[in-house]
Amino acid sequence: MRLLLTNDDGITSPGLLLLAAALRKAGHRVFVLAPSADRSGVSHSITFLNGPNRIVQVDDDTWSCEGTPVDCVVIGLMGGLPECAPLDAIVSGINRGANLGTDIVYSGTAAAARQGALCNIPSLALSLVEAAPSKEGDAWYWDMAVAFTVERFAEMLAFWKPGCFINVNIPSQKETPRGLVHAFPSLRYYNDSMETYYAPDGHRYCFARAGKISAKPEKGSDWEVVTGSNASISDILIHPALLGRYDVE
Repeated sequence: MRLLLTNDDGITSPGLLLLAAALRKAGHRVFVLAPSADRSGVSHSITFLNGPNRIVQVDDDTWSCEGTPVDCVVIGLMGGLPECAPLDAIVSGINRGANLGTDIVYSGTAAAARQGALCNIPSLALSLVEAAPSKEGDAWYWDMAVAFTVERFAEMLAFWKPGCFINVNIPSQKETPRGLVHAFPSLRYYNDSMETYYAPDGHRYCFARAGKISAKPEKGSDWEVVTGSNASISDILIHPALLGRYDVE
């Protein structure tokens, strides 16, 4: 297959580069176009209204873009990279951190896949769900996630249908997930806070403090699936009405 890979963590992210290498080794023709810097949390933002995007080739079939993940998909599908046409699928990720449930509203990773689906291209968003911190710190099992993705890649894409994109979350653990389980998006609670300071320069400065994220406990949700050491797979409708819960078989 001819694949366009992007992400929101930036062109140097291990989740992007390791996956590109593994998919190429598996026989796919892979074109990488990703933001030049971290663009996490930009959702479906585009920058073309503010001017052109500069594309820089950094390796064979690999480019960086000064814009957002959605900009990268638009460029890839609308002729900005004629080298990669035609494309069979869009792959966004592997993201460093979860994109479970409500996260997909904010996620640049999910937005890139949504943009691909809006263009009627099979599109997949992939994320690695961080484990609880240990004494050794956070552990990101990229090799496991990449191997799992390549092994189940055809199965993941088979979930795709027009009008949706596919969202996959893989638990970050040494062991391969026990299964790839169809799930609905969970309702996530962020518990963030805001601190405001009045500085001597006369200006007000607001600092967002991230809170502990929790989720509504529901059987069959992507959060419940991932916490059970399985990978979750959800078909996410691209129509705005999607964001409520929907039934899965």
